[in-house]
This record gives sequence, structure tokens and C-alpha cells, in this order.
Amino acid sequence: MDSLGLFILLILVFFHWTAASSPEEITWSYTGLIGQSEWSEHFPDCGGPSQSPVDVITTQTKYDPSLIPVTPLGYSQHGNMPFTLHNNGHTVLIELPEWMGVEGLPWLFTATQLHLHWGNGGPGYGGSEHTINGLSADAELHVVHYNSELYANMSAAMTQRYGLAVLGILIVVGEETNPAFNHILNYLSRIRHSDQKVFIPAFDVQALLPKDLGRYYRYNGSLTTPPCYQSVIWTVFHERVQISKAQLLKLETILYSSKAEEPDRMLLQDNYRVTQRLNHRIVFCSFTAEAGKELTSGEVTAIVIGVMCGCVGLAVIVRFIVKTIRWDVLHNNRPAPMPRTKEPEKEKEKKQTMALKATSDLERKDEPSLSCKTEP
Repeated sequence: MDSLGLFILLILVFFHWTAASSPEEITWSYTGLIGQSEWSEHFPDCGGPSQSPVDVITTQTKYDPSLIPVTPLGYSQHGNMPFTLHNNGHTVLIELPEWMGVEGLPWLFTATQLHLHWGNGGPGYGGSEHTINGLSADAELHVVHYNSELYANMSAAMTQRYGLAVLGILIVVGEETNPAFNHILNYLSRIRHSDQKVFIPAFDVQALLPKDLGRYYRYNGSLTTPPCYQSVIWTVFHERVQISKAQLLKLETILYSSKAEEPDRMLLQDNYRVTQRLNHRIVFCSFTAEAGKELTSGEVTAIVIGVMCGCVGLAVIVRFIVKTIRWDVLHNNRPAPMPRTKEPEKEKEKKQTMALKATSDLERKDEPSLSCKTEP
């Protein structure tokens, strides 16, 4: 074989190797050579019209009364088998047992895994993938399920329409420690590097979710990481879950995206995808704007004071009305004076004559009486 033939053979072998590379063999990242802006070049679905995450503009959502509360199945029944905690270089995830699932969607979905997304702790930076009215949370938890009514497993379902269902839980920093998240965070130091795994005690997965599972946003989207298959029914809960600042700091600073044998260590941070265009998709909500409005402490105080003032004012008005009615009743029950009638003139003259006569008789009695007998 001459040099030209050998050269052509090498070219063909190279192109064959390149074409045979599966998506799993392509090393992608959130930044770098195959960062977010380059995903669509290697994973075509990442440039599709129904990508996730999205920014939920609440004034543009549509209320759907048919959206019922989400019901976790078996989340609290973790059994005696330990969970597997895994650092895959992109996130930390837990593989979930097959008896866990979720109802409240058009089909029954079986849980497969949960994972987290976070930022880097810098001021003004986010960490969640979904945003609400342009505002991001500090982190986001995803619980991934596949459609077990229509498909045999995760691999078969993930490429099909309505094949997956993901619960999105927004996480914000609060003052108190969240004990449920310590079941994950306390073991991160044992999987600091990419590809490391560890068994951890099983725990109540439902404790990671918000209390209110009836208020949420629902839309059709995709996986937020390559290969970005557009097969996900998204449920993003309205209520946020709180963790402490120390817990968030542990999540942001312990893990590495690099392997243990690599000389250059790279912290696993900012592992969230930027929001994607809706492209005429509709985001539905399971609650009305009034029901979903959260009152601040000042608003609650103002409402309480207003109610109290209203009650006092009503009591004053009622008392005034009662006193007015009582006064009117007493005044109307008092006996009326007898009417004075005008005496006739003749009767009046007769009374005057009788009075004069009586006076005359009295005067006569006062004079000395005259007798026949004289003094000696």
C-alpha cells in the first residue's frame, strides 16, 4: 500500500471513530470548550424549541383547574437498603429505589434519581436553574421520574414525548438548618472528586420537598443537561425550601468536578443552565394569583390592625343604635298630659258669683250681733 492509500485509510478511520462517539463519550461542561453555548453543536436537541429551564413570568401563566396536587409514592418508605451518593463531575445525585414514584400527573411515574444545582456563593449570582419573574433562588433540587405506564425503563422513556417527569424545588437560604438536607450534605466530603461514590443511610426523601404540593407551575420542556431530550413534564413548586447559609456554603465549596488523579482541582460550582426561550409554550399554574400571593409580615400586621379597628368601630355603631332605640321607646311610653278644655262663659260667671257670695257671708259673720236684752 502506497503512502497515499495509507493516508486515506487513516482519514477514514478517524471519521469513523468520530462518528461512532456516543453522547455519553463527549465530555461537556457548563463552561469551557464544550460549554453551554456549544452544547447544541454536539447534542442537537439542546438547540430545540422546547428547552429547559425557563423563566416563569407569573403574569403570563395560565390557571388550569384540572391540575391536582402532586402525591409522592413511597418517598418515606426508604427501607433498610442504603442509598448511593455519586459525584458524576456535574452534580451530586442519589439513585432512588424503584418503589418510589409520583401521582397527580396524566400517568404514573417511577422515581430514578435526585440531584442538585447551585452557584458559587458570589454576590448577585444565582444557583437555581428555573427563575420566577427573573429572580433566581440559591439552589434547586430535581427529582427525576420516568413514565412507567408507557415505557419499561429510564433509557426507553427519556427520548420519548412525555417520557419523563421532573419535580423542581427552589431552595433559598434561611436562618435555620434543614435537617433533611444533612442526610446528603454530611457525606459530600466522601465523594469530593468526580466519579466517586459512597453508600449512605436511607432517609425520608419527602422531607426534602416543600409542605405545599398543591401549588406549582407546569410546562413541557427538556433535560437541563446534555443530551437535552425534550421529553420532560416539568413541575416547579411555588413554595420554596429553606436551608441555612452554612449548608449552602458546604454544597458550594466541597465538591470538585475534576477526578482525584488530576493535578488541577476544579471546584464544582455554577452547575446550572441559563434559562431558555419559551417559544410560544404556555406555563400553567395550579393556583390563582390570589391564592398564590404570599403576604409579608407587615401586610399581615396591617390586616390584623384593620380588622381590630373595624370591630371596635362596629361595636360603637351598634351601641349608639341600641341607645337611640331605647330612648325612643321610653319617650313614647310616657303618659300624655290631659288636654285643657276652655270653660263656657256662663259657667265661669256662675263660679265667680258663688265666690263673691261666699265672701259676703264670711264678712257678715265677722260683724257684732244685735240682741233684745240690754245691760243693766
